[in-house]
Amino acid sequence: MEKRVELEMRGKEPADVHELNLDNCRATQVAALTDEFTALELLSMINVGLTTLKGFPNLPGLKRLELSDNRLTGGLEHLAGCPNITHLNLSGNKIKEADTLEPLKSLQKLKTLDLFNCEVTSQEGYRDKVFELLPHLKYLDGFDKDEKECDDSEDGLGDDDDDDVEHDDEEEGGEEEDAEDDDDEEDTEDFEGGEGEEDADDGEEEESSERGKKRKHEEESN
Repeated sequence: MEKRVELEMRGKEPADVHELNLDNCRATQVAALTDEFTALELLSMINVGLTTLKGFPNLPGLKRLELSDNRLTGGLEHLAGCPNITHLNLSGNKIKEADTLEPLKSLQKLKTLDLFNCEVTSQEGYRDKVFELLPHLKYLDGFDKDEKECDDSEDGLGDDDDDDVEHDDEEEGGEEEDAEDDDDEEDTEDFEGGEGEEDADDGEEEESSERGKKRKHEEESN
């Protein structure tokens, strides 16, 4: 994990890193991450093989934590140093009991929690238990208490998508303007070329007429 962290930092200082993707780097516990990553907002450690969160650093700026497809059974108290987490994905782990989630009470800004493919989801009354345990939670496995699905704007993704669409529209608009300018230039060239050809034709007709008059004058003289 140490080498992967260094690679993903891309030469930046820890305090300047906002996102880290450590997916599939294979480790049983967190390593090379320290409290120096004060600006880190997104951390993804999907399918790493984690069995514990012991040693998880204090990351006050962390908002989204992706821990799906690991082998975690608990130990969520080690996330207490990340009080600003709003999205936590624990899907595909080995969490069996709703009580295991109790340490998440300290994460008062947590709005979205995913536990897909965890054994706890098969328990009777699972959703009610989790919402009761974590009253500040808004979405569990993509739905709120009333089974209303989470939309992109609530997930923090909608604004980026809109920006991308707007950017694409601007590019397309610019391309259309360039195409119109090219068409105008071609029309102007065709018009000027046509005028040149007409002037040439008029000149040839005048020259032919003069030759005809000269020839007629010579015949009359003879």
